Amino acid sequence: MKSNKLRVGIVGSKFAANLHAKAYERCNNVEISAVASIDGLEEFANTYNIKSKYSDYNMMFKSEKLDLISVCVPNFLHKEVTIAAAKAGIKAIICEKPIATTLEDAKEMIEVCNKNKVKLMYAEDWIFAPALKRAESIYNEGAIGDALFLKAKETHSGSHSPFAQKIKTCGGGAMIHLGIHPIGWVRWFKKKEVKEVIGRVSGGKENNLKHKNFEGEDWSAAILTFSDNTHAIVEGNYITCGGLDDMIEIYGTKGVIKVKLSLGSPISVFSLDGYSYAVEKAETTVGWTRPAVDEEAELGYEKEIKYFVDCVLNDKEPIFGVRGEDGLKALEIVSAIYKSAREGKLVSLK
Repeated sequence: MKSNKLRVGIVGSKFAANLHAKAYERCNNVEISAVASIDGLEEFANTYNIKSKYSDYNMMFKSEKLDLISVCVPNFLHKEVTIAAAKAGIKAIICEKPIATTLEDAKEMIEVCNKNKVKLMYAEDWIFAPALKRAESIYNEGAIGDALFLKAKETHSGSHSPFAQKIKTCGGGAMIHLGIHPIGWVRWFKKKEVKEVIGRVSGGKENNLKHKNFEGEDWSAAILTFSDNTHAIVEGNYITCGGLDDMIEIYGTKGVIKVKLSLGSPISVFSLDGYSYAVEKAETTVGWTRPAVDEEAELGYEKEIKYFVDCVLNDKEPIFGVRGEDGLKALEIVSAIYKSAREGKLVSLK
């Protein structure tokens, strides 16, 4: 009997691939048909009951009839996997953040996808996080007036991935790897383009504050100026102990909204011995902790994937903030922040 479910393929088998697979499992109209990875393939396929396994994603694209793929490989591979999928005739692609490591690569990805009529979707999960969606709805009611200033950050103690620790494979350091989320979210919330940035970063390697072995910066922050002359401060760092720490603040003419996206569990646990897992990147579970209840859902991955699936099933264009073009815009802002940090001056975006 032929399945009416959307046939999905995943490229990758590590952290991001697991987030996508867990979210797909919560979609009734999706079947994860195949996975391609050069390592961890058997374990990943067994975990999610995926029958078709490939060590070469090109063979997966050639052999499987897929409706949608998730690109969940290290940053420097986003371009080649996306372009290969588009040229293989796959008509819908979800690419993890950042969209690429260079602006040239991102532009080529978008060009090839447009030429082949491929729906390229950019996986910015913050846009779908329930707490941030609730904050948006309160703001849209007029509860705090007009937004004058935003603050947003993603921080933790450092990535374990060797690819995240090298500029060539990551594209930079904490700003491109973590700060990309606050950047994507503030731009989506404002519905305005960033016209100027002032950026500061630690220098990488021996100039880093903590991680002297990381080629990219382990601390970064920037002031963004929007086209309406309002501002946002965004931050990404690898020097924060205690687990993933995501926060946003919206300052309006009539009030303030503050959201602790992570570390905000309603559960408190005290343990002398510790336990298996509290939150992403937490160094210990000994003593008092606040374990996440449903971390993937709280951070927006579940609703994000369901939204992308709906776009494919109903042939809808993705909303502002999660198109391939939005991934490019976020990367342009990151690039401008790095330029500002290098040159020590304000940088204008065209």
